[in-house]
Amino acid sequence: MKLPTRTRAYVIIIGLLALGLIVFFARDFSVPSASQVLAFFLFLVLGFLSEIYAVWIPAYGCEVSSSIAICMASLFILGPSFAIIMVLAMSLLSELMMRWDHLRSAPGRFGYILAFNVSQLVATVGLTGLVFFRSGAEALTLSAGHDYLWATLAFLCYAAINVTLVTSVVSLTEGKRFLYGLKTYVRDFSLQYLVLSVLALLLAVLYSLSIWHMLLAIVPLFLVHLSFRSYQKLRTEARKTFENISRLLDERDHYTAVHSADVAELAVKVAEAMDLPQSLVEDIEIAARVHDIGKVAVPDSILLKPGPLTDDEWVTMRRHPIVSAELIEGLEIYAKVADAVRHEHERWDGSGYPDGLKGEQIPLVSRVIAAADIYNALCTDRPYRSAFSPEETVEMIRQMRGADIDPAVADALLQVIRESDDAPQLSDEPSPADGQR
Repeated sequence: MKLPTRTRAYVIIIGLLALGLIVFFARDFSVPSASQVLAFFLFLVLGFLSEIYAVWIPAYGCEVSSSIAICMASLFILGPSFAIIMVLAMSLLSELMMRWDHLRSAPGRFGYILAFNVSQLVATVGLTGLVFFRSGAEALTLSAGHDYLWATLAFLCYAAINVTLVTSVVSLTEGKRFLYGLKTYVRDFSLQYLVLSVLALLLAVLYSLSIWHMLLAIVPLFLVHLSFRSYQKLRTEARKTFENISRLLDERDHYTAVHSADVAELAVKVAEAMDLPQSLVEDIEIAARVHDIGKVAVPDSILLKPGPLTDDEWVTMRRHPIVSAELIEGLEIYAKVADAVRHEHERWDGSGYPDGLKGEQIPLVSRVIAAADIYNALCTDRPYRSAFSPEETVEMIRQMRGADIDPAVADALLQVIRESDDAPQLSDEPSPADGQR
């Protein structure tokens, strides 16, 4: 996949900035001491390993590692001129090792990714070094109170620059909103940044004792990295668990598994057409993919029944959104959308289930998913009837506007359908509405 032009231009700008900072600090380079040379190679090895075993965060399209502490500590101990060389060498070696296999398959993309990942680290350390350089210190001794003040300022600069550069490239590449990405990144990773900054200070204190004392910091660095990696692995495995449940549903009722994925895709388009905040768009996608998972508790005799359901069977069927919510509410990744999943079958006029909510009592996430769910159900073959034509389906959505479906959501849904590649020609005659299970 080719990177957008704006992303490539951004990478070139960051690359030129990094190059300029290297040239700027090269003027002040002086011969390091023996202990600084040893620290340089220790940081190089630790930083290399941190980058190689970085944790990939799918939601942000980036990696997070404990190299933050290494880069900050090298700045404090080696000074900006020597630290920027270490960061350049460390990031270049780790990127080449991790991405070398991609060189033949996509050399252009490989070059831009390599350039950005190296340049953004060099630029972050270099710009932070300018603040550090202004303090008049060549290295941080932490012997006085103002040293901690400069260290705190340097940490804040590093975090702000690093988060801004990474969020910007993700925003440009994936079209996500910058301010939302920045806010969520700070919210989710501020604690990790704080812990790693303390570890950077610990490395500086240990270095003041001796170069060998710095080896003691390897243990807490490893534990911080391991805890974050384990946390991310737990989240990933939780999602995989529900994907496995979806696969079980696929074996039992192929319609349900395919339906959930299609509803999620359509619901996101509707949310974007409504210009909803990025946080709600993400909640809608997460909820839509699991909104019918409670159907695992519905017997085959009801779920796959080729005819209308009896009153008793409807009682059982109408429990599935409650079961869906109960299944996911205990997991952090789904907890915030559990209520939306519970109310996905509520209707604007109050005729839905399980709680008979109406109008704006129904969560907005539920209303968007419900509209996509109804549309997909109408234009899909069901065990008890064949799919309606696209023209019939659109006309039925129009009839449901203000009754089953939130009028604003219905308008956005019709806009998405109208702008799709296979937009139907609307018929003049209305079609009868269909009950949805």
